[in-house]
Amino acid sequence: MSLYLVAGQSAPVTPAVTSSDHLPTGRPRRYPSDTSDAEWEVTAPYIPVGGARAGAGGRPVSYARRDIVDAIRYLDHNGGVWRALPVDFPPWRTVYHYFWKWTGDGTLNRMHNGLREQVRLAEGRAADPSAAILDSQSVRAAETVARRSRGFDGGKKVNGRKRHIAVDTCGLLLMVLVTGAGVQDRDGGRFLVWALATCFRRVRMVDGAYRGGLVTYGAGLGLVVEVVAKLAGQIGFAVLPRRWVVERTFSWISRCRRTVRDYERRPEHHAAMVQWAMVIVMTRRLARKPASLVAMTMSTATPKAA
Repeated sequence: MSLYLVAGQSAPVTPAVTSSDHLPTGRPRRYPSDTSDAEWEVTAPYIPVGGARAGAGGRPVSYARRDIVDAIRYLDHNGGVWRALPVDFPPWRTVYHYFWKWTGDGTLNRMHNGLREQVRLAEGRAADPSAAILDSQSVRAAETVARRSRGFDGGKKVNGRKRHIAVDTCGLLLMVLVTGAGVQDRDGGRFLVWALATCFRRVRMVDGAYRGGLVTYGAGLGLVVEVVAKLAGQIGFAVLPRRWVVERTFSWISRCRRTVRDYERRPEHHAAMVQWAMVIVMTRRLARKPASLVAMTMSTATPKAA
C-alpha cells in the first residue's frame, strides 16, 4: 500500500513579483478553464519567474508561465491525456515537466495555501482556521494505477483509491491524503488528525465513520474532536451539522473531470490534481472581489513556513 499526504500552511510569496515580471503571452483565452486577467494577477506571485526576470537566474524562458498554468488547468478541468493537449498550448512534455516540478518542489502547495488564506481574509475571516471537517471519498482507478497503490472499498464496491480531505468551515481544502480504497476511514483519519495538530490547534470532525478511538487520539494531541453520526433511523440523504460543508467540497473537486476518476500513476499526482481543482475555485472567487481588497489580502496574509 502507498499513500501521500499534502498539508501545511502558506509561505511568503517572492518579493516584488507581479504578473508583469513574467514573460507575456500572446495566446488568446478561448477555454473555460483559462485564467482571466484578474485570476492571473493573484496567481502570478506564486509562480517562479525563472530567467524571464533579470538577476533571477536560469535559462531564458521560452514559454509564458501563464500558458503553462492554463494548460495544467485545462487538463484538470476537461480531462483527457497529456499527449492530447491542444496545439495552442506549449508542448505537452514541457507542461508535464512543470506540473511534476511544481508538485515536487512545493510551489503548488505554497500557491494553494496562500490562495486559501487570501480567500479567508477577503471573506472577513482569520487567515488560519480554528475548525476543520474531515471526510473521505473512494474513486475508481484507471488501468494506469498500479496494484500496489490501489485497493478495494467493500462498502462502496469501488476498486481504486481513496482521498481523505480536511476542509475549513468555508469548505476550503486544508489537506488531502491519498491512499488505496481499502484503507479504513478511521486509519486515514489518524494521519489527518496528526497533520492538523501540526498545523492547527483545534479541529471538529463531522463524519460518523471516524470512530475507533480517534476522539481519544485527537485529545492526546491537544485537539477537540467531535463526531457527528447519522440520525437514528436515517434512510437516504439528510443534512447534518457541518458535514454538508465537506460534501460540497467534494462536489467542487469533481467539477474537474480529471478528478472524477483516478488516472494518475502516482498518488502525489492525484493529490496535485485535487489541489489544482481547488486553485481554480479560489482564483475565480478572488477574481470576483474588488482589486483593492485582493491586494490587501496578499499584503496582510501571515507568512509561515511551508
